[in-house]
Amino acid sequence: MDGVWLALLLGAAVIAVVLPAAPWFIDLFGASDTAAPYAVTYLRISALGIPAMLMVLAATGILRGLQDTRTPLYVAIGGFALNAALNVGLVYGADLGIAGSAWGTVIAQVAMAAVYLSVVVRGARRHGASLRPDAAGIRASAQAGVPLLVRTLSLRAVLMIATAVAARLGDADIAAHQIILSLWSLLAFALDAIAIAGQAIIGRYLGAEDTECARQACRRMVEWGIAAGVVLGLLVAVARPLFIPLFTGDHTVQDTLLPALLVVALSQPIAGVVFVLDGVLMGAGDGPYLAGAMLVTLACFAPVALLVPTLGGGLTALWWAMALMMTVRMLTLWLRARSGRWLVTGATR
Repeated sequence: MDGVWLALLLGAAVIAVVLPAAPWFIDLFGASDTAAPYAVTYLRISALGIPAMLMVLAATGILRGLQDTRTPLYVAIGGFALNAALNVGLVYGADLGIAGSAWGTVIAQVAMAAVYLSVVVRGARRHGASLRPDAAGIRASAQAGVPLLVRTLSLRAVLMIATAVAARLGDADIAAHQIILSLWSLLAFALDAIAIAGQAIIGRYLGAEDTECARQACRRMVEWGIAAGVVLGLLVAVARPLFIPLFTGDHTVQDTLLPALLVVALSQPIAGVVFVLDGVLMGAGDGPYLAGAMLVTLACFAPVALLVPTLGGGLTALWWAMALMMTVRMLTLWLRARSGRWLVTGATR
């Protein structure tokens, strides 16, 4: 419950910052005069869903810790279906355009948060946990989450830098980049399924002081991650000409997409290792190392990405920089996994 209250407080703080500063954030990205008004509209509306989104993340973490991955599956499927239906209805039916897309997402996030909250509250009452906000507990939750917050903010910084660079390459490039980023995120969520299993299984084995099973589980999940990455990469490479027209009919955007998507396809096996080891180390409570490793990755990625507009290569060069980022992440996580220092058992962590 402390984590849920922390999510609400953080969400409220983000809204207070984003609503008035939305135009400044959009200018910071270098959006064109054509794209900027749409971006401001979407950002301001979608910001209203951030508290619900953070509650969903907090509640999902609670259920993962309790080895319950079915409920998040059902909620995610329901939220996706609702979001898709609302987007179609509000964007086209109600003719709200970009605002309809944002409102559809916000409503879906609130609905998902409401379902999660009912599940978590029932669990809290069953175990006698207080539903009231506790300052000390919220503060402890915040302190425990600081390393992972640093890690996540560093990852988001990578994605923001990539988007800012793409925006400066031109409207066709930023449009193509957004399509690729959406596909990349979809692939990441698919691979993250193994990472989520890693969080739950590794935490369980280390809590039971069974380091050998934890090590075997790590090795097995890495193998699954590589295999899944190879399969997904092949699907992207082979099916590129088939699914690109579903996103856009603009031939300039399509031509920009094709070579950059090939880079994404080639990097999927690397991504499979990265997401799996990320989940393993999260399950081991190795947050400080994850934070440091992601800061190193950001330091390697930023200068390379920022040089793309100067050195040329367009969007394809930018996504090669993203592939470099994933390679650096893989190396830092692999070194940690190989060292065995993450195998801390019982309540020592």
